[in-house]
Amino acid sequence: MVAAAVLASMGLIVARARPGDVSSHQAQDHALQLYNTHTGERIDIVYRRGDEYIAGALAKLDYFLRDHVRGDVRHFDPHLYDVLYDLTSSVGHPGGEIDIVCGYRTPATNESLRAHSTGVAKNSLHTHAEAIDLRMPGIDTLKLRKAALALRRGGVGYYPRSDFVHVDIGRVRQWCFGCSAGLISGN
Repeated sequence: MVAAAVLASMGLIVARARPGDVSSHQAQDHALQLYNTHTGERIDIVYRRGDEYIAGALAKLDYFLRDHVRGDVRHFDPHLYDVLYDLTSSVGHPGGEIDIVCGYRTPATNESLRAHSTGVAKNSLHTHAEAIDLRMPGIDTLKLRKAALALRRGGVGYYPRSDFVHVDIGRVRQWCFGCSAGLISGN
């Protein structure tokens, strides 16, 4: 804990993980490999060490997940990164690369999307930096959806025609855009 105190005094640790998010090994590194489908950027980063989030890494992730239309950056709740980390393990690919379809959206970008497509919520959690749309190379999005639902850590939306899954840290709920009745009920 001395090291944590030193890092905290340097401003390099900003928060602790929630008790339910901590893995069995307290000093375990939590890393994400992400690819942004709109900017073509990749990031491979340790964002948490044990139960301590790393401020510099979180800032880099916030920038990476910026509104790709306007370039605006907003701070994401780091527990969303824990959902992504756990999701890769849940589908049998711990540390596997995640394709980011959408991270943060400004209200203006969100409204523009709503005007030109369906399935975009008026008060989307993307505008609060609390949601990410994603897919994983080599993993069927239906399998990804089922794994996200099993985590029970927030909302899960499934968009099979666009081939992505939405995860957020809002209340636990689910929806399926353009799905059969069986998929809408969560089967």
